[in-house]
Formats: sequence, C-alpha cells, structure tokens
Amino acid sequence: MTPGARTARARDLRRRQTHAEALLWQYLRAGRLAGFRFRRQHPIGRYFADFACLSLRLVIELDGRIHDGDPRQLADHQRQQEIESFGWCVLRFTNEQVTRSLPAVLAAIREQVRLALAREGIETEVEATVASPAGTRRRAALHARRTQDGRVVLGFKARRSWRLVEVRECPVADPRIIRAMPALTEVAAAFLEHPKSAPTLHVTWTLSGLDVDVTGVERRSGGGLSADAQMRAIAAAHRADLARLSLAGDTLVMARQPKIGFGPATVPLPAGGFLQAVPQAEAAMVERAVAAVKGARKIADLFCGAGTFTFPLATVAPVIAADASKAGIEALKAGVGSAKGMKAITAEARDLFRRPLTPYDLKGCDAIVFDPPRAGAIDQTAQIAGTKAGVVVGVSCNPQTFARDARVLIDAGFRLERVTPVDQFLWSAHVELVSVFKR
Repeated sequence: MTPGARTARARDLRRRQTHAEALLWQYLRAGRLAGFRFRRQHPIGRYFADFACLSLRLVIELDGRIHDGDPRQLADHQRQQEIESFGWCVLRFTNEQVTRSLPAVLAAIREQVRLALAREGIETEVEATVASPAGTRRRAALHARRTQDGRVVLGFKARRSWRLVEVRECPVADPRIIRAMPALTEVAAAFLEHPKSAPTLHVTWTLSGLDVDVTGVERRSGGGLSADAQMRAIAAAHRADLARLSLAGDTLVMARQPKIGFGPATVPLPAGGFLQAVPQAEAAMVERAVAAVKGARKIADLFCGAGTFTFPLATVAPVIAADASKAGIEALKAGVGSAKGMKAITAEARDLFRRPLTPYDLKGCDAIVFDPPRAGAIDQTAQIAGTKAGVVVGVSCNPQTFARDARVLIDAGFRLERVTPVDQFLWSAHVELVSVFKR
C-alpha cells in the first residue's frame, strides 16, 4: 500500500469509528491522559491500530462482537503478535467494556502509562484527568472582521486559516461573555478604521465585569487609531458597561478597576494581563500545589504572574515570587494588603529566562512552584535542581517541554510522585499538567 493510500485508509477508518471508539477518544485526545498524545488509526506494519501513543509505544485496540468467533480471535492474535514484533505493547478492550465500565478502562490505561514510564526510570502516579465544565471559560479571544456587505462580525479563526467563523453561541465560554456579543461587536467596529487592521478582542470576565484588551490594530501608518475612532470606542465601551477597554495594554477608558480573586486576596488585573482561562481548572491546580507544599517553611513561586498561586501558597508559608511582567508584579503587590492571615510575600520583577533565580537566590526555600509559558523553563529548572528544596511543583501547558524539564529534575535526584492532567480547554488540543516532585 502506498503512503497516500495508507493515509486515505486511515482517514476513512477515523470517519467510520464506532460509538465506543468515539467515547474513548474524548479521554485520550489532545494529551488528556497525563499529557501523552495518542493517534487514531495509526499504521503499524500491515495494520491500523485503533489508538497508538508513539512516545510510550502503546497501542489500544477495541473489539466489537464480531471479534467473538474463533476465526476472528485467531486473526486478532496474529495481528497483535505482528504489532508487538515492532516493539509495541497492546491493550485490548471490548466495546462493551468502554460503554459500560469506562472508568475501569481508563484506570487500566493509566496503569499501563505508569508502567511505561517506570521502564524509562520514571516512577509516578498518573491521576484521573480533571475536566472543566462547559460554559465556564472566562477568557476568550474574539477576532473582528468587516464583511463585504459592511457588517462587523466577531468569531474564531478556523484552524490554520485566516477564515473567520462567526460566533453567536459557544458551549465553552461563560454565558455572560456570549450575552455581551452584540455590544462587543459595536466596540470592535471602532477598531476597524484602517483597512489593514485585524482586531482581536481579548475578553475577560472579572469580579468587576468585562475587561477587554484589543490587539491587532494597524499602527504603521497614521499613528494607530484616530481621536475620532478612540471616542467611538470609548462611547461603545460605556454602552456595553465594560469595566475597562484597553488597546495593546494601554487603557483607553476604565469605569471600574477589573479585579480577580486569588485565594484570600483580591488583585487588580493588569490590562492585557495573564489569567487562567477557567476558574474551576485554576482551583484544581492551586489545590494540588498547596497540598503538595504543606509543612514548608519557605516557598518560591516562579513565573507567578499576578499571584494565581502566590496568595494561596502564602497561607502555608512565606513566599518569594518572581515574574518578568512588571505590571503583574505591581498587581500582586497591590493585592497583598487585601487579605488577612497570610504569611509574608516578597515579589520581584525579573526575567527568569535571561536571569533565572539561582540556588543562592532560593536559599531557604524548601518548596518551589513554577508555572512557565509553553516554552518551558529549562534554564530555571537547572537552577532549581541545584537547590536544597525537597518539594517541587511544576505546572505546564505543554507536555513536550514538561517532559524535558522533568528529566532535569529527575536526573538531579527528584522522583516524580504524581501527574494530574487538567482539561482546561475543552475540545481543544491543549492540556495542563500539575506534577509533584520530591526528594
């Protein structure tokens, strides 16, 4: 079979998947099982595996009733032997097991993942995925375009495309954002002044209402928005009752300071500042980080942002916090006086990629939490490895860079005790991981 024919065959098999395959795929796709990526109908030798994880060399096969007869069982046995001859481990389940006993199936797969990691010298517990409820995402990036008939539409870009898909309903987003779409469309219209502008409205639901930061506005000619366009944008923001409207982080108008709750503290959110997308997912990650550092005498929170983990950690022990965002650090400092019962917090604006905190800087910290961007934190991780910390909690939105950084800690004597996948971005290719290392 030619490569093109194999691709076409795999695509056809994916289109004709069974109900059990579709159900299991929702729990395997996009790295939702401890960050490990599976493929559907992956070609191995003469066969197409139902599900395959290349990094673990693990195949999962689902059998329907047609597989019950002796001739088919013999064919399945031969198929499994050939797949295993290529160095793969094969797990088999029936469709009925998936539809009636899915938790047991997922537990068996997680155990196989644990064993595969153990063969690589990584002993860990893979916990069940924490799924975010629908309708809870408090952040959305809405792209604005003007159609040929002059209408302004808001929506999402199609995958790997400039094509805009207009959004009127969204099962993922907080309903309060969706209800504001007509008013947000009016706001967006003011930013389409220049024909080359392709505005994106970064919309966040805060304790004070909607906070909107607009990027993608043409600035190269004419100096950006005209005074008239700015006035139209501000008027539309007032009609939409926005807490704040900003352009690339510069505030245009603020009716109320957007605020966010982090643990016992209330923090003023910087314009365009980072915030976890789903409160429930954030709470799950914070809960696991705090539980892991219980008993610590001093904690470091690296890549701290405006204090997502800092304030909950400060209920356990004094915290030193660092992040490259000066606005984030200023917001964190402003939130320190808003809560009682916390230990001391020391915050520093510092680029941890160019100037990672050294073991000397982290002296006395027996627990460290780090939550880097998708690029990971290889240099900072190397410095953490040289500290005397007994507990390290890593939060990652990229399984690949997580594995790289984890190896640095493991080689330094840490053991990876457990990994918890958090499905913060429903129906997307992204997953968060919370990992606990100890030594």
